[in-house]
This record gives sequence, C-alpha cells and structure tokens, in this order.
Amino acid sequence: MDTEELGKWLSAHQIGEVSCLIPDLNGTARGKSMTPALFLDAYKNESLRIPEAAYAINAHGEFTTNDFIDESEKDLLMAPDLETLHIVPWAKESTACIICDGYAVGGPPSPIAPRQVLKDVVERYHQLGLEPIVGPEVEFYLIDRFEDTISEPRPPKGASGLAEFGQYAYSLDAIDEFDDFFEELYDFAEAQNIDIDTNIHEEGPCQFEINLKHSTALKVADQLFLFKRLARHAAKRHGFFVTFMAKPYAEESGSSIHLHQSLVDLQTNKNVFANEDGSDSELFSYYIGGLQRYIPSAMPLIAPYTNSYNRFEAYMSAPTNVHWSRDNRTVGLRVPESSASARRIENRIPGSDINPYLAIAASLMCGLMGIEEKIKRKPEFIGQSAEDSRRALPKTLTEAVSKFRNSEGMRTYFGEALVTTYADVKQEEYEHRSSVLSPWDVRYLMVNA
Repeated sequence: MDTEELGKWLSAHQIGEVSCLIPDLNGTARGKSMTPALFLDAYKNESLRIPEAAYAINAHGEFTTNDFIDESEKDLLMAPDLETLHIVPWAKESTACIICDGYAVGGPPSPIAPRQVLKDVVERYHQLGLEPIVGPEVEFYLIDRFEDTISEPRPPKGASGLAEFGQYAYSLDAIDEFDDFFEELYDFAEAQNIDIDTNIHEEGPCQFEINLKHSTALKVADQLFLFKRLARHAAKRHGFFVTFMAKPYAEESGSSIHLHQSLVDLQTNKNVFANEDGSDSELFSYYIGGLQRYIPSAMPLIAPYTNSYNRFEAYMSAPTNVHWSRDNRTVGLRVPESSASARRIENRIPGSDINPYLAIAASLMCGLMGIEEKIKRKPEFIGQSAEDSRRALPKTLTEAVSKFRNSEGMRTYFGEALVTTYADVKQEEYEHRSSVLSPWDVRYLMVNA
C-alpha cells in the first residue's frame, strides 16, 4: 500500500484521527495520535518520531536510562507496519490505529524494541528454513470498579444482579451472565483482525480464558498486544475492569497465558516436530531440551513482576518446574495429545501479565538454543509435578532478574542492550514497589508493630 492508497483507505473509512502505537518493554501501548493529513505526510517523508526512552518506561511511569539509552532522549523513527492497520471500534470519532517499529534515524532497528526482538528471533528461524507457529490461551479476571487501591478486588455483578462466589469452571451459564460484554469483545476483536477461537470460564470468580487461533509468531503477538488493550476498553464500557495480573486474588487461581508452539518447514509447510511415522522428531527433543535448560534464565520475560511469582507459590496449578510430559497439565511443558501434523509443545509457565512480544520471543529463543546446541530433553515426567520437590524456576523477581542479567546465553542471543535495559527496568520496579505501603503492611503491622 503506497501513500496514495493509504490516503484512499483513510478517506473511505472517514478517519478523523490516526493512533500510532509501540509496545514498551512491559507491553504497554505508547505512541501518539494525529490527523490523517499529518499522518500521511509523516508516513511519506519518514518523519514520524518518538523518544527512544518511550520503550523503557517502567510500570510506575519513570524513564529508565543507562549506557544504552541516551539521557538526551534522542528520537527514534516510528515506521508504521501497514499490515496492522485497523479501526479502533470503541472511539467516538472514527479512528485508525497502527503498530509501529522503532528505528534509529538513518540507522538500524532499536535493539530494545520488543517487536523487533521477536522479529529477530523469527528471522533466525527463517535462516534455518523454519517458521514458528504459536497458539495462545490467555486467562483474565473481570473485577468490579474500585477507587481504593488498598482494597482487594471483587467480582462484578452479572446480568442476574448477583456476583459470583465459589467456582464455576467451564460453566456456560456463568459466561452468559456477561453476554453483552463478550458480544462487544468479539465485535471489537473482529474490527481489529483478532482471530478469537474459544471462550471458557476458568476456576476463579469471573475468571475467563480466550483462545486465539494459532498463526505465525509476530501476527499472534500483535493480536495479543491489541487484545489486552481492547479487553480493558470493552470492560470499562460495561461498568467493570478486566485484569491480566498474574495473581489478583490470594486464595484463587492465577491467570496464565499458555503458549502452544510448533515449527513448520518453509518449503513443505510440514510440522517438523514429528517424523513420518508420527513419532517425536529429534529436533522436537532438542527444542524441549532448550526450553528446559534456558527458561530459568529467561524468567523475567515470562514472569515480569513481583506479583507474577505469587502465582507459582500460592496455588498448586501453576508449574514451578520445567518438566515435560504428555497430556499432563501439572508440568511446565506439556505435549498435548494430537496428530503428527499438530505436534506441539505447550509452555504453561508464562502469566497473563507478560509482554506478548518478549514472552513469545523468550520461549522461541530457548527452543532455538536447544536446536542449535543439540540439547536433548530430559526423560518424560510421570505423575503430579507439584509433588516433586525439585524446583527449577526462580522463586522471586530479584532472583530471576539476577539470573537473567548474568546469563551468558541471554546476552549472546538477545544482546547486551535488551538484557541490561530490561533488567534495569525490573530492578527499578522492584525497588519502587518495596517503598510503597502494601495491604499486608496495613493489615498486620499498622497497629501491631
């Protein structure tokens, strides 16, 4: 699509505003909005800019600076990806939205841009003649509106006027309680070219899971990035919030994003994880071996906040290991029962609080490291993994960040700039969180210490 065609598209859809987005290191949408005329001019002349530091804004809103991010906040060129152009369905004025990549002005892509990090991983697979395919299952909670940030969340009231209590796993009636919300969610997803597959009620009160159709890694990451944003907007329109926090309730199950992964041959389009006779291929064994060896070092990318680690500690359903097993949902790496053409590995470790680009990149990169280093998977685990006292994953964010920062493998495959900057952002968030009064402090120390 050239500039003239783009102008015709904007005119045909009567666009009054264009929003240009980038995902920062936490997966938060940053960017700027402008009139169609300004957007077209900037697109034609490659003059759309954003400060490099916009990628490294931590969760509490401060900019991170280090040797890889200039304190002068130099500009990056925002390069719109026209494949992601879509209508914003909740906007009052007809608005178009587009995801952009970040480039040094007159230079290469930014090494800390999450979308570029994933692109680089995918390109390494392409060089091997392989295409990574990803299918995500994303869990989230609907929660009642709140103003008091000290109070614990609570489920909103549904169509019956009642709030959920107890567990309604796989209940269709519980989904129907929020039918208006889900209908609009589906409409929003269709408008943004997001391929929703199924919707189920999970174990927690007003906890749901939306599955997206499997596709190429970048396409799926874009859809997850947009889905989390549209879900928040849809929820607010219906009087409640949606949270992708990994562990919003102390006594309920956490929310995860299960990442189903497979590889297909670019020439034959066949799944390379299975042999002709249907058995697991050697490459599949190497892929799992890479996940088992390197996921512990990549944990900040798939468990990015202190709250992320509450999910592993407080509820038995979240895996704390990198065991693999067939059709066993208690392990971190599950091989679902399937035909040879659908052979895949399901990474059940990431929480819903991930940056989709970085988490998918991390999982794919760990698998790639296994392939390149020919790391054979360990023997299949049989049984209930929670009963196994051996733990492979870090217990805290600080432990995970230290392991990530000091990992030679992470630095070699992801680069010094990304590893250092991401670790700096996470360390700043941890220090800031530690300085904030928590509900635990109020409940147990305020009048007793």
